[in-house]
Amino acid sequence: MPHASDTRQSIIDAVLRIIGQDGIAAVTNRRIAKEAGVSLGSVTYHFATQHELLRESLLHFVAEETRYFTTLADECSDEQFDIGQAAEVVAQVAGGNAFDSRHIAPFELYVQAGRDERLRAAAAECFAAYDLLATRILTHLGVADPERLAGVAVALVFGQQLRRLATGAPAEDLVDTLLILTTFTPAAQTP
Repeated sequence: MPHASDTRQSIIDAVLRIIGQDGIAAVTNRRIAKEAGVSLGSVTYHFATQHELLRESLLHFVAEETRYFTTLADECSDEQFDIGQAAEVVAQVAGGNAFDSRHIAPFELYVQAGRDERLRAAAAECFAAYDLLATRILTHLGVADPERLAGVAVALVFGQQLRRLATGAPAEDLVDTLLILTTFTPAAQTP
């Protein structure tokens, strides 16, 4: 018999898959139960409301993203970090050419956070991890004022990813765009 935390995690994973496949409107208790392989009663036992389901799913996603992006940021601490390594990290962030629910779900969740103030703190936490990675990369590339430009770089990545998801444009477009951005940004002044 599965442990309660395993059942809860199965439900959260199912919610994220459903959101990525068909959007938040498709998240129903029956669909979650079927997707998670649990009883309908398990869904309502673990999550009393739709808001709680979405909130916990977003928090789980944020925890995973924060862990992933913090690890990437830590890996960008090499003194020899160069534009080639930056391009590799950006390509890794862009997720290759996959157009699966994992790449679509974040956009759905962030739009929902825009509609629901109670989800915004979790979304802000995730964007802080994105900003940290961007700051580390920009710092190692010698870009002036990397903390100020990190949010712009993150916004550019999100815009390019959304465009890629909507149009099927290759991930290389995102890498090229960021590389162009670094060539137009003044290098840090050395004393």
